[in-house]
Amino acid sequence: MKIQLLSIVLFLCGCAAAIGQTSSPGSRDVPARTIPVPKSVSPQMQKLIAAPLASTWNVIPKTADEWKVQVQAGAAAIVATLPALRKELHVRVEPRTIDGVKAYMVTPENVPPENRNRLLVHVHGGCYVSNPGEAGTSEAIYMAGFGRFKIISVDYRTPPDHPYPAALDDAMTVWKAAVKMADPKNMAIFGSSAGGALTLSMILRAKQEHLPLPAAIAPGTPMSDLANTGDSFRTNAMLDNVLVAPDASCDKRAALYANGHDLRDPMLSPLYGDMRGFPPAILTTGTRDLLLSNTVRVHRKLRQAGVEAVLQVYEGQSHAQYARDVSEPETREAFEEIAHFLDQHLGK
Repeated sequence: MKIQLLSIVLFLCGCAAAIGQTSSPGSRDVPARTIPVPKSVSPQMQKLIAAPLASTWNVIPKTADEWKVQVQAGAAAIVATLPALRKELHVRVEPRTIDGVKAYMVTPENVPPENRNRLLVHVHGGCYVSNPGEAGTSEAIYMAGFGRFKIISVDYRTPPDHPYPAALDDAMTVWKAAVKMADPKNMAIFGSSAGGALTLSMILRAKQEHLPLPAAIAPGTPMSDLANTGDSFRTNAMLDNVLVAPDASCDKRAALYANGHDLRDPMLSPLYGDMRGFPPAILTTGTRDLLLSNTVRVHRKLRQAGVEAVLQVYEGQSHAQYARDVSEPETREAFEEIAHFLDQHLGK
């Protein structure tokens, strides 16, 4: 009997200690552990998930010239892959200049009747610094190929020569021109990473300037909080094999863009803006994405503002890996989901 009572006391003490530990407002120490590649995703995605960290993830240039060398090397590597991507998806890309801003017209070989009067505006990712020129068109090629929309991809100016608000100014210049090319009710804005944040900031700016809004938006894994306050900046640090960790290369590039401005300014971090009156939105992220929290928090803020918003989260994916390999079933699925959402909200 005494042994039973002692066991019960120890059990209750243990439970109390566990409850106290769980309810502590302090930080939680997590033991080192190995995270396996999920087997529930495609073999192509498994390969991406298992890939080592990029060699430049924490290589931080010290001068403007060093930044330009790093950016151009990355852009050249992407551009080399684009002819095959365009051929695979039957997409044509042509350079344009729109009211002084460089851009690309991205057009599928066959535009279906329902999309003939529709036009999308694309703002590329790259932490505001990377993917200049043709390198910034890859996501637009995916969308044109899988969704069969006509797209204007904005080749906005980038740091170190052109910090904030150059990218947003260029995107808005193109938007003002684009609404003269098509009915805004037949238009959408989309982009991932920095492009996702710019998509959201464009809506804030359009509201501020009383400009027409698009019928829908598709911000993918947006850099919506440059102050890095979201939970996944810690929980997914070193698990995301694209951005890898906070305060690494991507954050340094974003700092070049911010150029000393308040990181909580909604035009830099749209999460802090008023999202009432936003168009319907579809947001995309992955369970290993360093910006998972950024995406989730934008989704919740849109819903709290009474905006129709869909959140799609892909298993095992790091930052924007849904737009990395045309052979992945997940890539087709992600872009077809976005295309279906846009089809439901755009006029014809």
